[in-house]
Amino acid sequence: MKLSVLGCGRWGTFLASYHCAKNEVLLWGRPGSRGLARLRAERRNEYQALPDPLLLGDDLAAALAFGPVVVISISAQQLRQLAAQIQQHDVKGKTFILCMKGIEVATGKRLTQVFREEVAQPVKVAVWVGPGHVQDFSAGVPNCMVVDSDDPATTDFIVNNLSSDLIRLYKGRDLIGTEVGAAAKNVIGIAAGMLDGAGYTSLKGALMARGAREIARLIRAMGGNELSAYGLCHLGDYQATLFSSHSHNRQFGESFIKGEPFDRLAEGASTVQALVRLGEEYKVDLPICQTVNGLLYNGLSADEVIPRLFSRSVKGEFDY
Repeated sequence: MKLSVLGCGRWGTFLASYHCAKNEVLLWGRPGSRGLARLRAERRNEYQALPDPLLLGDDLAAALAFGPVVVISISAQQLRQLAAQIQQHDVKGKTFILCMKGIEVATGKRLTQVFREEVAQPVKVAVWVGPGHVQDFSAGVPNCMVVDSDDPATTDFIVNNLSSDLIRLYKGRDLIGTEVGAAAKNVIGIAAGMLDGAGYTSLKGALMARGAREIARLIRAMGGNELSAYGLCHLGDYQATLFSSHSHNRQFGESFIKGEPFDRLAEGASTVQALVRLGEEYKVDLPICQTVNGLLYNGLSADEVIPRLFSRSVKGEFDY
């Protein structure tokens, strides 16, 4: 099978290399991209060397025409712009797999909603999310991830054809819950880093429990299955996001509290604004998201806010 990967960051580059084991793959990067320039010059990035058969290119039309499956791995907030470019080409009948996690800040919409708003042609759309870091996968450490779509047949096709011993794919059956849960885990990851930075690492267990519960309430209010919050898309991704030294979101949260610079992409920093918006829209209390948002954007004091985060009014653990 032929497939293209759009986006040559660390995850997109890994996915292109991963799919090369069984498929013909073209990895696309934006014209002038520093990442693509390095890959062309050195056939590697800081995480891995590219397999010899992997093709590289910056022609979007050629990448979209290359095969029936197109994987997208870019910043979530850039998806609408890229989708609008994709709409300018004939992509009817193709399968698009969104391999990123986020919610559009400007609209509060899930990524599949954003994509379908811009790409009006009859295409199949799925998300591929869950735990795992490039560093671990590149070292041969396996993990499990989840694929979800509004079309079960599309989910089945992807899982049956792209799963392997390195990445075992599970079939999601709740697109709302899968997308919201995957996006929200990055926000909980920032909160975990903030706890680390403030010296409250021992509270990360409580953060895991209350974070999953908080996001479950939001998923339920949005019409999804609240149990998705306890699956691979969210709780199943906590180890990789709340504890791992590889997690950009956890590192960002810790650096923010310590007042240190951080120059890597942390999707949760944008997503938290969208989650707070959704909480207001669906009338769901999101104390952890609101705290992270307040610290990042409203000038709240970490010394005052973080110790109070888990000392709210007494109530049943599973009360709504």
